[in-house]
Formats: sequence, C-alpha cells, structure tokens
Amino acid sequence: MTAAEIQFADSSSGYSWLALAQGVYNTQVDRWDDSTCGGGLRWQIYPYEAGYAMKNSISNGGLFQLAARLARYTANDTYADWAEKIFDWCASTPLLNNQTWNVADSTDVDNSCKTQGNNQWSYNYGTFLTGAAYMYNYTGKAKWKNAAEGLLNVTLNTFFPSEYGGNIMSEVLCEPAEACNDNEILFKGLVTGWLGLVALVMPSTYDTILPKLQGSAEAAAASCNGMGNNTCGVRWYPKKWDGWNGMEEEIAVTNVLASALVNTKQTAPVTSSTGGNSSSDPNAGTGDNTGDSNTESTITTGDKAGASILTIAFVGMWGGMIAWMVIGG
Repeated sequence: MTAAEIQFADSSSGYSWLALAQGVYNTQVDRWDDSTCGGGLRWQIYPYEAGYAMKNSISNGGLFQLAARLARYTANDTYADWAEKIFDWCASTPLLNNQTWNVADSTDVDNSCKTQGNNQWSYNYGTFLTGAAYMYNYTGKAKWKNAAEGLLNVTLNTFFPSEYGGNIMSEVLCEPAEACNDNEILFKGLVTGWLGLVALVMPSTYDTILPKLQGSAEAAAASCNGMGNNTCGVRWYPKKWDGWNGMEEEIAVTNVLASALVNTKQTAPVTSSTGGNSSSDPNAGTGDNTGDSNTESTITTGDKAGASILTIAFVGMWGGMIAWMVIGG
C-alpha cells in the first residue's frame, strides 16, 4: 500500500502494488469470523494453531488500517464501510475503548470476547491511529478526528515517557527489563513510520508529532556507537549503545531516522486522483482457499524462522519506502 501511495512504479509483469494490497484485503475480509463474538479476525487461521481462540488488536487493527488506506486511495466507499465495521466491532469488545482510547492486545473467544489481555504494545496503538487518521482525511467526519486525536494522545503519553524527556520513544513493556524479542524490537520502527504518515494525512497533528520523531531520531542515532562499527542498540533513551545488537535494531533506527525527515517534504501520500497510478484489481486474492484446509501439519523451527525473516524483511522494506517518500519521491 505504501508503494502505491508514494508512486513506486508498478512491475512490468505480475501484480501491481495496489493489486497486492487489494489481494491482502480480500483474503483477510474472507476470514472475518461472525460465528464467535459477533465478528473479528482470529489471530491464527487454523484451529490447531496456538492462539486460534484469540482475536487480537494487530490482526483487526491491521485490516482496519489497510481498508482505510484503500478507501482513501481508490475513493471506493466499500473499503471505508469495512474500515468502519472493523473499528466499531473492535470498540464493542475489550480490544478498543473509544472513551479512554486504551488498546488492549487481545481478547478470547472462549470467554465470548468479554476479557482482555491488556499488554500495552505500541504497534497496536499505531495501527488504529493511522487508520483513524486516514479515515478522517477521507471522510472529514468528527468520529475519526476524535479517534485519531484520542489515540495519538495515549500513544504519545504512553510510549514517549516523560522520564526520558517526553520526546524519545520507548517500548515500555519490554525495554526496562531488557526483555524485548526480535519482533518487539521492530515495533518502534513501525510506529514512528506510521506517525510520519499521520502527520501528513492529518496536518493538525504535525506540530505535535514532529518533535517526537526528531527527538527519537537523535537519541536513536546516538545509540549507534557500539562494537566500533556504529552498531545500534534496542533502547534509544540512554543515548548510547546499550550492548544489544542485531538486524532488528538497525531496521528500527533506520525507520525513525527516515520518518524524522518528514519535515523536508510535507506532502500527503497520493491517491488515484492526485498522481497515484498503480493499477487497480478489486478482485485480487478472491478465490484464495489457502485458509480453508483442515489438514494439520507440524510447525517446524524452520517455519518459525521463516515467519521472523518475513517480518524483518517487511519492516526493512517499509523503512526504505518511508525514506523514499520523505526525501526522494
């Protein structure tokens, strides 16, 4: 979706960027589960997978964000209707409180989605915030303005702690104990990238967001003085290397550095009517029955490693696209 919004050229063969996003959307909508809790996506596809009984924020928030961005890009209200349906369902469960704007991590179908796992992860907030900002840009409705502002306030108050000056992002659930796993290390990179998009599609937030991106970028850069070769750490607020190293640390820092350059090119992502030229295929992904198999297979170490590699590759590509958008598109 980002590639289409920043005018990356479509491939001369195969699917366009927009069609790929539409294909993901269609396969996810097909898995919307009305049989439990009145709707929502499950975390896993197959019943034998651990977490199948869970409906979580990142699955549903991710689809909400994608639907909102497709609505804005294509001006097709079908996507907007689905975005609103997903958001409203989440708000009817413990996942999303549309009064306090708390975003929980998960809820459980075995308890009729009445209980919550309330771990506070930044990417859960970021994906709902971004979707709400896009919906406000597309519709102009107060509902989405209120949602975006409420989610932004909680995101900034929670993940930019005042004890570190208020402008440096921290994954507060795992960083103090130095317990972040590889995926969790990437969350700050995703969220700072999304904050850059929010600042562009909802300009009233720009002056609030920019100091957070700049402060985080400065601290993140200062963390990259390890091992004699500019290795970056997990925690940015010490403003020095914290002894951690890995691909995920480098990707997260790259993302925040790119996002902080948003002030060099203050133009919103394009749409199909403002310069976007990625080819549309609203039927992409339909007829995909890969999620219908009941055949059980063993999940191997290789499968788990592959999933982690895909996550890393996605976030790395995201960082490159954000950099292209803000400085070179």
